[in-house]
Formats: sequence, structure tokens, C-alpha cells
Amino acid sequence: MSYKLQATNYKKMRLIGINIPDNKRVETALTYVFGIGPTSAKKIVKSAQIDSAKRVKNLTPDEVKKITDLIGKNYKVEGELRQVIKTNISRLKDIQTYRGVRHIKRLPVRGQRTKTNSRTIRGNVRKTAVSGKRKVELK
Repeated sequence: MSYKLQATNYKKMRLIGINIPDNKRVETALTYVFGIGPTSAKKIVKSAQIDSAKRVKNLTPDEVKKITDLIGKNYKVEGELRQVIKTNISRLKDIQTYRGVRHIKRLPVRGQRTKTNSRTIRGNVRKTAVSGKRKVELK
């Protein structure tokens, strides 16, 4: 008896330079692009007049072109968005705002408490507590 191993068909389509999984619905697959969340993905699919239940592998080249054109015109995504975020943070650092100083010190910026939480960002990582019982050595 011989068994054949089945390779999973998990192909990916490229959209705006990002690999998007073929087997997912269009709305879900668009969220793989940095800068497009669920709400934006729904708006894109609606304005491109594509069925929301449609899978990425079933898209026609015309529909793919519609999606890429809409994203290119209306949204900052991937590298461009990352660059904008980086310049905004560096501007805050340069003018020494409270948020900028928090970024410089590598502390939480958005008002989180730091007394008990944010151990990892402060470098105070503790190991989990071990029970007080000692293991009995076997002879």
C-alpha cells in the first residue's frame, strides 16, 4: 500500500507587492496589507463592486486591477505608510513633546500604567513563579 502525501494548495496572489492568500475571502485577504483593516477592506470591496463572499482565487484580472487602482488612489499602504509613521514619530522626538520623550525613553506612549505592567518594554522581565515544593531525587 502506498500513501501519497497531499501538498496543501495554499497559493498566494501578489497585490501591491504583498502576498495575499488565495483561499480566503477578498475582504479578509485585503487585511494582510499593512494599512488596510477590516473596515477599509469592506469599503474597497464595495466600491469595486465585487461580491464580498468571493474568494481571491476566483477574482478576474479586471477585478484585481480595480482593487489595486482603488488602493493606489485612496490609501497609503505598506512602505509609504510606514515612512509617514516614522517621520511623525521623529517629529515628536525633535520637538520634545511628552509623547516624543516617551518614544525616546522606550516607554509606553498611550497612557498605560508602568508600575506593574510593561515589564518587557522596561527590561524588567521576570520568570514565572515556581512552586515551593522540591522534587524528590530518585536513587
